[in-house]
Amino acid sequence: MPTERRNTLQMASDIIRDAGGKIVGRTRFQKTTCLLELAGFGDGFEFSYKYYGPFSEVLASAARDASALGILDEVEYETGWGGWYSIYFAEGHSQHELSAERAPLAKASANADAVELELAVTAAFLAARGESDPWTLTEKLKPAKAASGRLGKARQLYEMLRLIPVPKELPAI
Repeated sequence: MPTERRNTLQMASDIIRDAGGKIVGRTRFQKTTCLLELAGFGDGFEFSYKYYGPFSEVLASAARDASALGILDEVEYETGWGGWYSIYFAEGHSQHELSAERAPLAKASANADAVELELAVTAAFLAARGESDPWTLTEKLKPAKAASGRLGKARQLYEMLRLIPVPKELPAI
């Protein structure tokens, strides 16, 4: 396997290690990684906007391949409504040079409510791309998820995440 691909697989597993060794859900894994990228702790995963917000195909592929090769574990479970979700596990110590510094953000993100995290990181992603009113656009893009006070909780989560020391300040939104 080429060194570059092996490194991508290791980077995906290190994100899980830095989050405490476990991340529940593909969406949470994607949003945690996007947040690390926005905060200057990333490995260069590129994100584009998809249905669930910022998404990296390279990260998704790396996670699948790393699981197949035993670099991380992905266990899939069926939901009550017939869908599927994954739990990712990675043991050992992260090889990321900033592991100790990025672990607090990775852990906070991985332990956050998945929908609130999705809304918060979507707004941050949109702000980083130059959107002047990212919360309003997030609410417009995700009306069902933003309802019932969830957007307000997402704002609170985001402000809490912004308090964590990072190399690159998260957008003030």
